[in-house]
Amino acid sequence: MQSKAPTIVRDIMSRDCYRVTGKTSVITLAQGLALHRLPGAPVVDDHDRLIGFISEQDVIGKLLESAYLDDEPPLVHELMRNEVLSVTPAKSITDLAQEMLGAKPKVYPVTEQGRLVGIVTRRDVLNAILRMRHS
Repeated sequence: MQSKAPTIVRDIMSRDCYRVTGKTSVITLAQGLALHRLPGAPVVDDHDRLIGFISEQDVIGKLLESAYLDDEPPLVHELMRNEVLSVTPAKSITDLAQEMLGAKPKVYPVTEQGRLVGIVTRRDVLNAILRMRHS
């Protein structure tokens, strides 16, 4: 564990993060979100460029509908949001904490030059603030 308290997103982000492409089945997405205990995931292209975001909330209705109708489940690109709030690795944790107040996302993709380099969650920020208080 680090001896000094984290101050920027790079210090707390998960680098090996769950991500999907637009061609991913919503079933595969849902399984991945459950496995990684995430409320949503970044959507990337073949070059790891961030192109969208998809959450449990975005898919739960369609997943239920396809199960009920015994239809083929949709693909991520059909349900994803194209407008994505993301942060850079150099962003201050306290600034991000301020942004997270209210009805903001629980997961922020972390990007450098448009490429996904990690994710940061509310829980990561909360833990960082606790560490700041105790250092």
